[in-house]
Amino acid sequence: MVKKRILVVDDEPDFLDVIKSRLESSNYDVITASSGKEALAKVKNAKPDVALLDIMMPGMDGLQVLKTIRKLNKNLPVFIITAFSSEERFKLANKFNASGFIIKTGNLKKEIKNINSILGIADRYRHRKT
Repeated sequence: MVKKRILVVDDEPDFLDVIKSRLESSNYDVITASSGKEALAKVKNAKPDVALLDIMMPGMDGLQVLKTIRKLNKNLPVFIITAFSSEERFKLANKFNASGFIIKTGNLKKEIKNINSILGIADRYRHRKT
């Protein structure tokens, strides 16, 4: 069975390390990026099956990255990760066809469980479309 490749984008190195480790232990191939520019390069070159994208990053924020991803790959499932966001940002993310949202709660076990659930949903959705 081919492992699903997940791109995780966040400017917090500790969060990236923990999420990467936990997802790899759940049998996913995980690639990471710590900036919007790096994320776009990995979308082009690494061809992930799913992207988990922090909405608030310095430089190119998650909404700018999402907008550009949609130009590169309109069908890539992109889930927005956020600890702090406004209703306006959620609306903009939906405008650019975000696949869903993951709220950072500070409870990594819960977040990993949510991510695994979302990845399962994304996988089932992808199979229905083909």
